[in-house]
Amino acid sequence: MNSETKSTLLHDWHMENGANMAAFGDYDMPLWYPAGVKGEHLAVINSAGLFDTSHMAVVIVEGDDARDLLQKCFSKDLQRCLGLKKTRLVEGRSVYGLFLTEQGHVLDDSIVSQVAAAMYMVVVNAGMGGPVSTHLKDHAGRMEVEISDLTDRVGKIDIQGPDSARILGKILKEKSGVFEKFPYFSFKGWFDENVDGVASVKLGDDTPVLLSRTGYTGEFGFEIFVSSDRLVSLWEMLLGAGRENGLQPCGLAARDSLRAGAVLPLSHQDIGDWPFAENPWPFALTERDSNGKFGKEFLGSEALSLHTPTEYTLPFAGYDPRKMAVSEKSYVADENGERVGTILTCATDMAIGRVGDNIISIATSVEDGRPEDFVPRGLSCGFVKVDRKFKVGDILLLTDGKRKIKVEIRNDVRPDRTARQPMKKML
Repeated sequence: MNSETKSTLLHDWHMENGANMAAFGDYDMPLWYPAGVKGEHLAVINSAGLFDTSHMAVVIVEGDDARDLLQKCFSKDLQRCLGLKKTRLVEGRSVYGLFLTEQGHVLDDSIVSQVAAAMYMVVVNAGMGGPVSTHLKDHAGRMEVEISDLTDRVGKIDIQGPDSARILGKILKEKSGVFEKFPYFSFKGWFDENVDGVASVKLGDDTPVLLSRTGYTGEFGFEIFVSSDRLVSLWEMLLGAGRENGLQPCGLAARDSLRAGAVLPLSHQDIGDWPFAENPWPFALTERDSNGKFGKEFLGSEALSLHTPTEYTLPFAGYDPRKMAVSEKSYVADENGERVGTILTCATDMAIGRVGDNIISIATSVEDGRPEDFVPRGLSCGFVKVDRKFKVGDILLLTDGKRKIKVEIRNDVRPDRTARQPMKKML
């Protein structure tokens, strides 16, 4: 490990349990454990997986002008962002969006949660706590706001998969009250018992935690925030509670294949230092009217309004498990072999396969088309950035000049995901 590479507090556990490690976002992180990527990926679809995500950063924005600053710098309109009726962000709710530059390029994507009337938790990617904090401070001007970068000061673990709530319930002090009225993109509790005015959620040993019904797999689950000194014990507590459910520790490789199948972008890879336009994630921006005008002005909105598309980011799915490495040699070609773009992400979702013209998941019901003897081969999937707007169903080739993989442009990839399922159904 490079002397400048950081490690999370779970690093020793990862090493002692046979994790294959690699550098990611300035941290030495597990890629996979002895069960292997396929076993970890399928565990999240069938039961549950546990991810060390404490390399991610937490930034607290608080003060009388905290909301105004976020309205200025964050791509979502906090006054119109929740549900079909587009109501305002309120305490206990979260929203996904972006911090953009004036040019409309992505500094980082983020989940913003309103903790109290004048307090927000901003969760950003590994190594981005400092840059995002500086970005907010640079644009705060004379606003009454305090910005605190809590990088490496908050522990974070994700439990993802249909058994997540059942496993969590075994270690919570009062399960029934916690899981009532807990919609997608909401949260309960706080990771610091010294903060006033926030209802507590506690483990059986009285450790306070924040439970957020969010994640990065497309499946039902939670992101759990806890004081860093309780991170290791929480991890071991969850593994013990989930043993009979088949809970597996999961590394970054499974996280990548799961999020690719769920059509979720990786910041600084699928979105980054280019205009955030013509991609599958317009929901990360403030809504536009019929004339293309944004519902609010925010940093980068003018540049996006004036942007003329020259590149298009599109999701794809292959026809078998084969992947194409993302490298300087690999590229995207059309059916005639003409080079049309670059590969951003290429992973294999091991829970899916093709049945005729349809993609089926092991989570798909027999009534919805899954054959009773269905065994998924897995399909490559991910994102390409191309110089023209191909339509759904068009065929492209991923190639390194020697190998060629046929893929299909898709709106979606892995069907029957569980992230948005009602809590009652998952209990």
